[in-house]
Amino acid sequence: MTLAVRVPEELSARVPAEQRGPGLERDAVRLLVSHGTEVSHHAFVELPRLLRAGDLLVVNTSPTLAAAVDGRIGHARVVVHFSTRGDDGRWAVELREPDGTGTTRAHAGAPAGTEVRLPGGTGLVLEEPLSARGERLWWARVAGAEVLGLLREHGRPIRYSYTERDQPLSVYQTVFALPSDDGAGSAEMPSAARPFTTRLVAELVSRGVRFAPVALHTGVASMEAHEPPYPERYAVPEASARLINNVRAGDGRVIAVGTTAVRAVESAASADGVVRAAGGWTDLVVTPERGVRVVDGLLTGLHEPEASHLLMLEAIAGRAAVDRGYEEALRGLYLWHEFGDVHLVLPEKGPHVEHCNGNYR
Repeated sequence: MTLAVRVPEELSARVPAEQRGPGLERDAVRLLVSHGTEVSHHAFVELPRLLRAGDLLVVNTSPTLAAAVDGRIGHARVVVHFSTRGDDGRWAVELREPDGTGTTRAHAGAPAGTEVRLPGGTGLVLEEPLSARGERLWWARVAGAEVLGLLREHGRPIRYSYTERDQPLSVYQTVFALPSDDGAGSAEMPSAARPFTTRLVAELVSRGVRFAPVALHTGVASMEAHEPPYPERYAVPEASARLINNVRAGDGRVIAVGTTAVRAVESAASADGVVRAAGGWTDLVVTPERGVRVVDGLLTGLHEPEASHLLMLEAIAGRAAVDRGYEEALRGLYLWHEFGDVHLVLPEKGPHVEHCNGNYR
């Protein structure tokens, strides 16, 4: 899906909300709300009164890793983005060329067998492309260090050139982030949840909104081709599956916080929309043709017009609603990207909305 719009550079969020002025917190962002093609404008702190008792927010608990590490190929400087850890101990990695403002240019021309020198005497060898789609991501083997230890000691969060400066890792952790048993995490922040604060979560709970934790460890996004996501590791616990099914059987709405939460819960759903405890690898890409089986709504950031994430929005809300929402976001000068404003996508209002296996008609 491609929208016929261009996002002006000045609408890129360059710093987190709490750094834009004294006394601001993470929740000092704007909230665009779409009920079908009906759009309204709010502050994010109004979210508790926009939801209702019995609604369920599905949240991604994956922590963000300091996944960017400086390295060298011969005398050339590169940045290694550690994307996803494989079951065989290898890592899917991406090589980028530093340019002083973020790591935005893919490093080209590194064939299989290329050795990358990393800090502390660590070496990385590219073994094979991750898929036939191209050579942006490679399976690589690291020798001389344990990768998660390497990231803790020498890594920094991945950032792109629309941001103003490097930020500490704490800026990229959401309030829902939990350390996983095996140290796994996300190469890039599950950013839709970033505006939540503990105070806002407490207010939502006090109003009868519930939370279902899931995990999906995100890999590195493509800044060039907007290609669909590669397989990623996920887990939907039994308690969350049971809670989701109970809400769907009642009057509540299942609202995913971020496209990663959609991918996780839809991967655990059967064709009739029943969610079961599940985990492992998912290659699911949610498209309008596939549709959604569980999710009624989505809280998400504003993505580039060519991003494959928009196919998921279209599957949930329909093309007309997505077009209308993005027109309003541009007209209202909403801020884009991981430090930007957010969009709550809900079904159309009115008694004609009928729930049917996660779809609306």
